[in-house]
Amino acid sequence: MKRYGAVFFALAVLLLSPFCARASHPDVRIKDLADVEGVRSNQLVGLGLVMGLQGTGDRSAMATQMIRNLMSQFGIAVNDKAVRSRNVAVVTLTADLPAFARPGQTIDVTASAMGDAKSLQGGTLLQTPLRAADGNVYAVAQGPLMVGGFAAEGAAGAVTKNIVTVGRIPGGAIVERDVQSAFTSGRQVNLLLRNPDFTTSERMAAAINSAFGGIASPVDAGRVAVNVPAQYASSPAAFLARIEGISLRPDTAARVAVNERTGTVVMGGNVRIGAVAVAHGNLTVRVTERPEVVQPQPFGGGTTAVQPRTDIGVNESPGQFVALDSTNTVQELVDALNSVGASPRDVIAILQAIKEAGALHGELVVM
Repeated sequence: MKRYGAVFFALAVLLLSPFCARASHPDVRIKDLADVEGVRSNQLVGLGLVMGLQGTGDRSAMATQMIRNLMSQFGIAVNDKAVRSRNVAVVTLTADLPAFARPGQTIDVTASAMGDAKSLQGGTLLQTPLRAADGNVYAVAQGPLMVGGFAAEGAAGAVTKNIVTVGRIPGGAIVERDVQSAFTSGRQVNLLLRNPDFTTSERMAAAINSAFGGIASPVDAGRVAVNVPAQYASSPAAFLARIEGISLRPDTAARVAVNERTGTVVMGGNVRIGAVAVAHGNLTVRVTERPEVVQPQPFGGGTTAVQPRTDIGVNESPGQFVALDSTNTVQELVDALNSVGASPRDVIAILQAIKEAGALHGELVVM
């Protein structure tokens, strides 16, 4: 256990040592920190049929009804018994319509089985309209599915690799209607920070003002308002292209993210702890059941019985009481915890205890 803990902390030191050598964050482009208000994608959804499966489709009542509806569009009337087939599957289609997509362009589509279909491998999606939240059709999807896996089964066994009930059609939907993106309102552009922070918002406005003059101002932690200069009034896209290339140093709150299920601990470079003492020790209790079958003597008139046998072992490793001084860097915090000999899961418990003691100066996020 300690060996894996040492490997984890050695890796953590290697990953976090750049934080100690320089500031917590490097210079980052505005393009990677913020989005332009009004420039967004839209979600599309549809319900369709995948044909051509090799007996891996579904026989739900929903599939039967959809096949009947499809046949009726071609003037063919059939009953439920005639349309039952394992070569057809009902799927839900999802896609994202990106900003500035124009009619005639193509987008990717994901198909997910809705019924009891076992696999979509080898299937072809029939023409299906894709609708947005307003109920209008914005794209039409059709084409063969690509499934990143396979499934095979016999009478006494089955083999499956990856998820075979979800497929993808690259460029499988043709855009039929575009969405107008109004990203300039009254010659003003709003930049929306992906990680809202007052300091970063102020630094972003200062960087823009340094390049173009006093045209930007931080509205709040998540928005910076920018006035489009007069020389870019006819081409705001060119102005935004120059804005995206400006770099600044973002700032974030001190945060420690832990995942107890996987034993993952990720600490930001600006995490600090106060002076604290940590006692570390492991107590292991092992209970083993070894039932024994007791046979009676021949002609003894007894019956066979099971006699329970329980072995209980308790092992408590020697505990350590280590004083951790007030640290200034993440590396010192990692070295201090590594000196205790803690495993990743022990570190999670130690960090939670330090937080409760009021010595962890930052936010502890439990995933």
